[in-house]
Amino acid sequence: MEQLTAFLGISFQIGDQTITLLDVLVAPTVLCVGWLLLGWAARTLRNRLTARSVNADIIHLIIRAFNIVGLGIIGITMLDILNVPLTAFAFISGAVAIGIGFGAQNIINNFISGWILMWERPIRIGDFLEIGDTRGRVEAINARSTRIRRIDGVHLLIPNSHLLENTVVNWTLVDRLTRSEVKVGVAYGSPAKQVAELLEQLMLEQEDILQDPAAVVYFEDFGDNALLFGAYFWVNATSEKDVRQIRSELRFGIDARFREHNISIAFPQRDIHVDGAITITRPVAPAGHEAPTGELEPVLSFQDHDSKSHAR
Repeated sequence: MEQLTAFLGISFQIGDQTITLLDVLVAPTVLCVGWLLLGWAARTLRNRLTARSVNADIIHLIIRAFNIVGLGIIGITMLDILNVPLTAFAFISGAVAIGIGFGAQNIINNFISGWILMWERPIRIGDFLEIGDTRGRVEAINARSTRIRRIDGVHLLIPNSHLLENTVVNWTLVDRLTRSEVKVGVAYGSPAKQVAELLEQLMLEQEDILQDPAAVVYFEDFGDNALLFGAYFWVNATSEKDVRQIRSELRFGIDARFREHNISIAFPQRDIHVDGAITITRPVAPAGHEAPTGELEPVLSFQDHDSKSHAR
């Protein structure tokens, strides 16, 4: 035992500080134990907050602050065990601060932006965002970037500063209400009042379409080939997929209901008016000769007032 104590008491000098072999062995042990305890405490805290139905963004903010404080305590404890004063890092801290200031401006910008996002909560975990041509759901707000899962399943990492400095459409910032529309054109001659009533009836029958705010149908315009109607409705949608699914089911219902009432969904048509005379003639083979099949095809002749044309 005395030999072990003497062995662990072996000391060596680092600058003005004396460090023993025992200190060298205790320091990593404290680091490992502290890291495990910190992880266990963070998981326990997360589970308790989740059980109390605390908002996911608040949980994320609390856990991140808890981890930072815990790591700081572990670091200070290790320095105290090794008898290293904090003043020894004064020069290093100044040099690091200068280096960070010049070389890591974007990192600091994104880091501060991340804390602003978590504190002010203009964007929360679970929100459905539209950034330019990109649409997706927020899965995590990290220190440097925000992870978004696009509607096609692809994950995007967007710098936090980008979310604060650019226009972001948050579909679910205040509530889950989303307005959508389905447009349809019916053939000229169709009963417009009946078309509007059928569209209103179909939207009332859809369970996912909200009754408050009420759905409305507008006779939009007289189109080139159709009478244009627009059906506008509100849904509690949490993603673009939900809205697309509801629109698809409504279109299936429109197609079936219009068939039942003999209402035709219009398609592009063109009327051609011919100013002149059209005649169809078939050439006659000379006497005693039989023309091969396909040679004597009908000839379409068109003659207007000023010119003549033939088409075979």
